[in-house]
This record gives sequence, C-alpha cells and structure tokens, in this order.
Amino acid sequence: MFSKSRINEPGPKAEVEKPKTPETPMTKPSMDFTPSAPKGKASASVLSSDLTVVGNLRTTGDIQVEGTVEGDIRAHLLTVGESATIRGEIVADDIVVNGRVIGRVRGLKVRLTSTARVEGDIIHKTIAIESGAHFEGSVQRQEDPLANGRGPGGAVRLDTPVPASDAE
Repeated sequence: MFSKSRINEPGPKAEVEKPKTPETPMTKPSMDFTPSAPKGKASASVLSSDLTVVGNLRTTGDIQVEGTVEGDIRAHLLTVGESATIRGEIVADDIVVNGRVIGRVRGLKVRLTSTARVEGDIIHKTIAIESGAHFEGSVQRQEDPLANGRGPGGAVRLDTPVPASDAE
C-alpha cells in the first residue's frame, strides 16, 4: 500500500517521469456546485410547535407551521400542522389545513383535512373539504383568489358591515 519515499534518502537523484497527457488549454476551475435539494424542490421552512410568531410572514417558498402565528402569511405552499394555530389571513397558491385557522383563507388550491378547524371565509379556485373538518364562514370561488379585493362577482357576507361607499 504505502512505500517509503526516497526523496529524503542520500544518493543520486532519480528523475521522476511525468505521465504523458495530450496538451489541453488551461481552463478556469469550475464554480458549479450541487445544492443539497434539487433545483425547484427546496425544502419548506418549518415553524416548530413550541414557536410563537407575532407578525406577518412573507415568502415565495413553502412554509410548514406547527406552532402559533398571530399575523398574516403569504407563501407558495402553506401547510398548517395539526398542532398549529394561525390568527390572520393566509394567502398561498396551495394551502393544506390540518390545524386551526382564525381568519380569511385565499388560495388557488385549498384543502381542509379531517382535523382542520377554520373560522373565516375561504376564497379559492379549487377546494377540497374532507369529512370531519370543521368550518365556519363563507366559501367563494374566484378565478384569481390571490388578487386583493372582492373581484368580479365577489360575495359580501350579510353579517359583515358594508362601507357607505359600497352601499347602494
């Protein structure tokens, strides 16, 4: 395996022959690296069950909430864990609710699992509500639920005060 080097031994120096390789032009060292997660498949940011956040959260990535958030959340994919409570509006392309949400939910795809508890309006493009989910509020389909405001054909809840400018 290993052999003693003759570099430090006294005596005539033997010339070491270099392996012959075809000459190639010098190139810059590669600066490429392989990320730990595949491109476009970044892992979600996880808010653990013992964490309470007071304030708004905004990301273009994914969030998994297991703790408590008192504020609005905007993300690409939002997963509300079974032990989680969110008090505020949530807006995301995809929303999966396993826990409790108190506030408005706006998403292209909204899914309430059997353990979901939602108190607030849901504005969606597509929705799935599993048997056993608890929901209090109104459900409204919109082509673009992520846009602010009511949009065309927007519904107004009867128990919500209507500003004087909207009254007819």
